[in-house]
Amino acid sequence: MNWSQLLSISRYGSKQEEISRDAIRSSFEKDTDRIIFSEGFRRLQNKTQVIPLPEDAFVHNRLTHSLEVSSVGRSLGKEVGEWLLGKYPELRSTGFQASDFGSIVASASLAHDIGNPPFGHAGEKAISEYFLHGAGQSFKSHLSDVQWNDLSNFEGNAHGFRLLNYAHSGIKGGIRLTYATLAAFMKYPKASYPVFSNPGASQKKYGFFNSEEDLFKEVALETGLKSRDKNALTWARHPLAFLVEAADDICYSVIDFEDAYGMGIISFDSIEDLFIPLSGKLFNVDRYHQIGFESQKVKYLRAISISNLVKSLSEVFIDNEEEILNGTYDKPLMKESELKPWVERIIDISVEKIYGSKAVLAMETAGFEVLNGLMETYVGAINNVYDGNGSYSSKTIVKQLPEECFDLKGKIDEDLYTRLLKITSYVASMTDSQAIRQYRQLKGIELPKR
Repeated sequence: MNWSQLLSISRYGSKQEEISRDAIRSSFEKDTDRIIFSEGFRRLQNKTQVIPLPEDAFVHNRLTHSLEVSSVGRSLGKEVGEWLLGKYPELRSTGFQASDFGSIVASASLAHDIGNPPFGHAGEKAISEYFLHGAGQSFKSHLSDVQWNDLSNFEGNAHGFRLLNYAHSGIKGGIRLTYATLAAFMKYPKASYPVFSNPGASQKKYGFFNSEEDLFKEVALETGLKSRDKNALTWARHPLAFLVEAADDICYSVIDFEDAYGMGIISFDSIEDLFIPLSGKLFNVDRYHQIGFESQKVKYLRAISISNLVKSLSEVFIDNEEEILNGTYDKPLMKESELKPWVERIIDISVEKIYGSKAVLAMETAGFEVLNGLMETYVGAINNVYDGNGSYSSKTIVKQLPEECFDLKGKIDEDLYTRLLKITSYVASMTDSQAIRQYRQLKGIELPKR
């Protein structure tokens, strides 16, 4: 792989001569704007991050989390970008700046959770369970292995790639991000099948559905991603995808812990015990003791912990840049950081006290019931109507589905996989409250309000 190609400013459907850098915004800054104004991004404001959204305290939702990951990602990208411009002066001579690296990572980070279903990662499991153990089991014999795995092992990352490239319009290209940003977004550049027994970091999950296979091949070709196995449809990551992953790792480990303190789940002593060593040389004892309120001390420790992690993970990237560029490096940057022990300790406590808390488990239980109910109702209705056996109830439900559940002529798709994926995408795109409201209305528990 080479950096000049990896930084492609081309977009789907654009000719090279049509691409230019205007004086106000770079192509990569335009990517950020396009994501912010997209429907999928706006929906993140009402999707759970980890802790269920309370009425009497502030915790992060998917939107605030994504904004923070984007901010951290920009810092990582600029830090690394400045070093890369020194190592590869030809990049600077062709007009690239450190801010371009920052903008690519910031844009990809901004979108990294855009495909996540309602109710956090439990939503992915709930959709998968519908196909594995629910009414969706009956479709397995009618689908190819990769199509079945797309649905029975539903992946928010692949759904995100679909949303960015169709954006509820049904038209290939979607909001037309640059190939560089789309490649950096791709944390898992592989198809859902086959599943590897001993995967590297980039192969633990998958990044695109069978329906977007050709589109991702185009992204990989344009940016020059290294193919690992053409038959298995798997590639090495775009180097900047490691920084997107790092930004997410930094934010969810540190900020989820801060949220838990705010909710009374984690003690102040635990914050000090872990955040002070995580802050390293940035910790200023005199300044710290000048802070009067405990809550403000937590904010200070969170800020300098993130800053120190950005510095550490940037150094890990720089130290391994040649391996990353040739596609032989395949592990999270956090695994190589000297700060890893402290982050792992935070994650261990988080698993015990946050992710396994009664509130989170109750949310997951509700999510399974709601999403299974929606999938069963919508899939059953659209298939019944397509088969010509639709009852009045099924026809009424199908009439309420949005246009993205049909083909461009407003007809039900003939292909079973396409029908199932469109309904699944519709359900996965819902916010938490929308999913609950739809479920209640379908069950007759609540009437719609005008």
